Amino acid sequence: MPEEHSQTIMAVDELQAIIQRCQILEEADFKGEDFNLFQVAGQKCLEDGYAAQLLEVIQNEKNKVIIKNMGWNLISPLVRCIFMYKQEDDKREHCLRILDQLAQLCNPKELFLGLLEQIEQTSGEQVCQTVMLLLQPLQTVLLKLQNKKAYSVGLSLAMIMNQLTPLPVPYTKQQIQEDKLGLCQCCNAVVDFAKPFVNEVVKNMEKSSEYNDTELKEELIKFCMQTLKYPLLTAQLEELEGIEEHPFRHFATEIIDILWNTGELIPLVFVHHKGKSPHWENQEFADIERKNSADALACLSYLMFVQHFGVECFPMVFSPSYLLLCNMTHIEVLLKRTEESVLSKGLDLFESCLLRMEDNSLLHHYLEFRDFINVPQDLVKIMTLCPMEHMRKKSLNILQLFIDKFDIEGKYTLFRCLLKTSNHAGVEGYIIKNIKDQIHLALTEYDNIWFTGYHLISLLDLVLSLPEGAETDLLQNSDRIMASLNLLRYLVIKNCESDNQTGVWTTLGKIEQNFLKPLRVGLNMSRAHYEAEIKNKKENRKEAQSSNTVCSVTVSGEKMPAMTTGMQLQVLHSALFTFDLIESVLARVEELIEVKTKAVMDENS
Repeated sequence: MPEEHSQTIMAVDELQAIIQRCQILEEADFKGEDFNLFQVAGQKCLEDGYAAQLLEVIQNEKNKVIIKNMGWNLISPLVRCIFMYKQEDDKREHCLRILDQLAQLCNPKELFLGLLEQIEQTSGEQVCQTVMLLLQPLQTVLLKLQNKKAYSVGLSLAMIMNQLTPLPVPYTKQQIQEDKLGLCQCCNAVVDFAKPFVNEVVKNMEKSSEYNDTELKEELIKFCMQTLKYPLLTAQLEELEGIEEHPFRHFATEIIDILWNTGELIPLVFVHHKGKSPHWENQEFADIERKNSADALACLSYLMFVQHFGVECFPMVFSPSYLLLCNMTHIEVLLKRTEESVLSKGLDLFESCLLRMEDNSLLHHYLEFRDFINVPQDLVKIMTLCPMEHMRKKSLNILQLFIDKFDIEGKYTLFRCLLKTSNHAGVEGYIIKNIKDQIHLALTEYDNIWFTGYHLISLLDLVLSLPEGAETDLLQNSDRIMASLNLLRYLVIKNCESDNQTGVWTTLGKIEQNFLKPLRVGLNMSRAHYEAEIKNKKENRKEAQSSNTVCSVTVSGEKMPAMTTGMQLQVLHSALFTFDLIESVLARVEELIEVKTKAVMDENS
C-alpha cells in the first residue's frame, strides 16, 4: 500500500474513531481529552488535504451534537488552509463549505469567541482577507445569539476596526484603484455586515416611539464614530475621474445612512456629543477618548457641509453664521493636524462655511467665542510654516475671506488680535495693507468710527512702531515696515491737517518719536554694518587665491550657509537694496509731512 494512501487512511480513521467514541456519549459527558483529540484529527485531515472527507463527517446528521460542541476548534486550521489553496482549487471550496456548516451547526457562543480570536491574531497583509472571510459566519452567529447580543456586536465591530486601523489608507487615484491590501473592499464589507443589526434597531424604533433598548444602537453609533476617525478622516473623498463608484464615498454614504436611520445624524452635527463615554480613571485614556470623538465629529461635518453626504436630511432653517459657529470647533480640530489629507479637509470646511455668508454680515460678537480667535491664528501658522505651497496660498485666501465676512468692528478687533499674535512680519504687513483698505473705505465711501479718529489712533499705535526700537532687525521686519510706511504715506496724502478726519495729525509727534526717528537711526546703523561687511569681504577676496573660496558670514545674528565670497556679496548687496527701498519711502513720508505742516503754518501766519 502506498505511504500517501496509508496516511490518508490514518488521518480519516483517527477522525472516525473519535467521532464513533463520542457518538455514544451524552453531551454532558464530553471531556477535555475528547475536544483535543477531535481538534488534532480534524486539523490533520485539513492539512493533509482531506477536506472533502471532513465535510462529509460534519454534514452527517448523527454527528450534529459533536460538531455543535467541538466544531469551533477547527476555525484556526480551517482559515490557514483556505489561504493556502488557490482560488479555483476544489479543496478550497470544500474548506469554505465547512466554514459555512460550522456557522450553522456550532454553539454560537463558542464559535463567536473562536472567530473573534482568529480576527485578533491576524496581522499585516492578511488582515483584510481574514476579516472578509469571517464576516459572513460571524454575522450568522451573532444573529443567533440571545444573551449579550449588543455587547457581542459592539465587540466584533471594535475588534475588526482595531485590526484595520494600522493599515495605510489608499489616497491617490492609483492606490484606490489597486486597493493593494483590500482595505476599500473590506470597509464596505464591514458595513454590509452591520446592516441586519441596524435594521433591527430601526424596526424596534418604528414599533415604539419609547424604544428603550438602546444598547445595540449605541454600539452601532460607536462603530460609526470609529469609521469617521478611520479611514474617512484621512481618506481622499473627492470624486475622481475614471472611478465610477469611489469606494470611500460609497462607504461614507453608508455610514451617514446608519446615523440618519438611527436618528443620531442631526444631534451629532449640532450638539457637541457627550454621550455615555466611559469614565476613565486614567486621564491619558480620557484624553484619547475625547480626541477621537473630536476627530470623528470634525470628519462628519466635513462629509455633510463640504461633500454634501446626507444633505437631503438636512433642515434648511439655520443661518450661515450659526452654521459657521457650529463648525468652528471642528475646523480648529482639523487645522491643528499636519497631514495634508486632514488639513485640506479643515481648509475646505472653513471655506465652505464662509462662502455661504454675505460680506460684512458676521457680527463682531462672534469674536467673543474662543474658536473665532484660535482658528485665524491656526491659519497664520499654516501660511507661515506649512511646507506645501498650495496649502499656504489657500490659507491666505481663506484668511482674507474670513476678514471680509466680519462687520466693521469685527474687522477692527480681528486686526488688533492678529497684529499682536502673528509674530511674522509678512503676515503683519498683510494685515496692515488690509487696515489701509478699510481706512480708504471709511474716507471715501461711508463713515465709520472704527477706522477714523480715536479708534484708528489706537490701532496706529500698534502699526506704526518698531518692536525693538532702533535695534529692530530691519531685514527680518522689512515687509511690516514697508506696509506701515505706505499706510502712513497714504494717511498724510489723503487726510488734510485742516479736517484731520483720521486723527493722524494730532498724534504726529508720537509717530515721529516711536516710529520715524528710530527707523532712521536703525537704517543708518544697518547700512553702516552691511557696508563694512561688504568692504571686509572684498578685501578678503583680494587676499584669497580665488573668488570661489568657500567661507561663512553671520548676518542678523544668524550664520549663513557655506557659500562662496561672491555669493555672500550678492546677499549683502540685496540687503542694502532693501534698505534703499525703505529709505526712499521714509524720505517721501518725511517730505510730505514737512510740506503739509509748512503749508498749514503759512495759512495761519
